[in-house]
Amino acid sequence: MKREHVAELFRRLRELNPKPTTELEYATPFELLVAVILSAQATDVGVNKATRKLFPVANTPQRILALGEDGLKRYISTIGLFNGKAKNILETCRILIERHRGEVPRERAALEALPGVGRKTANVVLNTAFGEPTIAVDTHIFRVANRTGLAPGKTVRAVEDKLLKAVPAEFRRDAHHWLILHGRYVCKARKPDCPHCAIRDLCAYKAKTRE
Repeated sequence: MKREHVAELFRRLRELNPKPTTELEYATPFELLVAVILSAQATDVGVNKATRKLFPVANTPQRILALGEDGLKRYISTIGLFNGKAKNILETCRILIERHRGEVPRERAALEALPGVGRKTANVVLNTAFGEPTIAVDTHIFRVANRTGLAPGKTVRAVEDKLLKAVPAEFRRDAHHWLILHGRYVCKARKPDCPHCAIRDLCAYKAKTRE
């Protein structure tokens, strides 16, 4: 996609949604970290239902550790893979207390050293909690980047690297959210809503839907 088209693409997405953010509900960097760990292979809606009950009771590393594994599982049992996620969250809480004074670190290496935290989760936390211009490539962004021709790539990392080069600096901080929301609600996997797409004329997708 041409540089001027990329800028126009993000101008239009910004006009539709000037202040995009995650649909996960959180009040602190730690709550966001827990919510993102829980969101792996789960929906934001499902995670929010669980954390609305969990966070009023336990929203710090110390309080979640006090719940214990069985206690934590009672709050997150409706979420897929909750057994493994409970173990990861508890171990993450221990590390945060032992190495980071109970605070979520702002460094990528420290984040990725936490159980259940990979590059994508670290990018979400760095971007959403701390305002870093990172782009976390999930299935929605991967699809949009390839369909539109914005940043085609065969792997998640390849798409991320291309996006960081292609997206103009003024849009980079919010690009992650714009692309996720566009993929979730417009450029959907099975039947993209091309007739109502704000960037339809800039998109390289050959199989555009007509209705």
